[in-house]
Amino acid sequence: MGLAVIFMLHGKRVLLIISGGIAAYKSLELIRRLRKNGLAVRCILTRGGAQFVTPLSVSALTEDKVYTDLFSLTDEAEMGHIRLSREADLVVVAPASADILAKMARGLADDLASTALLATDKPVLVAPAMNVRMWQHAATQANLTTLLERGVRFVGPDEGDMACGEFGPGRLAEPDEIADAITAYFGDASPLAGRRALVTSGPTHEPIDPVRYIANRSSGRQGHAIAAALARHGAATTLVSGPTNLPDPAGVDVVHIETAQQMLDACQAALPADVAVCAAAVADWRVAEMAAEKMKKTKGKLPSLDMAANPDVLAALSAAGNARPQLVIGFAAETENIIANAETKRASKGCDWLLANDVSPDSGTFGGADNTIHLVSADGVEDWPRMSKEDVADRLADRIAAALENAA
Repeated sequence: MGLAVIFMLHGKRVLLIISGGIAAYKSLELIRRLRKNGLAVRCILTRGGAQFVTPLSVSALTEDKVYTDLFSLTDEAEMGHIRLSREADLVVVAPASADILAKMARGLADDLASTALLATDKPVLVAPAMNVRMWQHAATQANLTTLLERGVRFVGPDEGDMACGEFGPGRLAEPDEIADAITAYFGDASPLAGRRALVTSGPTHEPIDPVRYIANRSSGRQGHAIAAALARHGAATTLVSGPTNLPDPAGVDVVHIETAQQMLDACQAALPADVAVCAAAVADWRVAEMAAEKMKKTKGKLPSLDMAANPDVLAALSAAGNARPQLVIGFAAETENIIANAETKRASKGCDWLLANDVSPDSGTFGGADNTIHLVSADGVEDWPRMSKEDVADRLADRIAAALENAA
């Protein structure tokens, strides 16, 4: 597989449902191939599937927990079936028995796999596997027609010898064939395929002397999550990041900087872009002249720092002329009058959208896992519920994809 395809797949998430049947052993090879191609795989193993492959073997290959029981209180506390079905970019059922196809067609939800399939809002790809007579039965063919009408994708089944001794259609497609179908889905369905995205993240460090600097409390978690989400949506993404303790997001071109001026220079070098998201908490001021040596304490005398304004990265990108991204998005980290201050900031910066959030000490936003967003645009204010920063990123990526598609 080419590097470009691996880059496209990197960070994409697949929920693999393994149902009962002798062909379940092939799911292990499928997992290995998907992981090799950069996909994250999480598995639901049905009671029938567990008769042919063990949770331990599936877990070893996915490097993740395997989910089996709808009524496990531990699992529901850690990973509810709704969240489990919606955190994936694609749901794959391989092998898909006649039983699970029937449940999907009728909307039954009597175990974890069927409940997750009924609850998901993500695309579904199915690889059937069953006896030839079961596959050709009118009931199975009616279920197939129903699922195709609902937009479910199918790969296989293949024709050949079966474990039961019969010959005909019903064999599970080979792992390579299923993996190719998954790759084709992501290539066809990436809503930001062919687009270029620029994201800023983290704080900036403005040096006072060789050992001291001015900074802020930004962790960079929100900006990094946005860059990762845009890349998962198919955009060729550049992340310009100030100093953080976070790993570089998969599938993203990362430029590490320290100061506001370095961030602006890196952003301008990354243009042209279709969308720019300025999520970094850029320091407004810097010391006018950095001391060449460490400043020494003088008894009874406090040092005096002459300050200068830093370049405004958001305003500069909003006013970039012919190089201006089609959609420029900023953040307003506020501690009071959140909406009013954000509306004023959007007008003064010249950006298209502004994501306002409360970063007061009690909010837990700076350095925390969650965020509460108010999307301010020319159309008004859109209040989002409190959610994880990763969910904020996915929702923003969806909104960006829709806006760019509508503007095309």
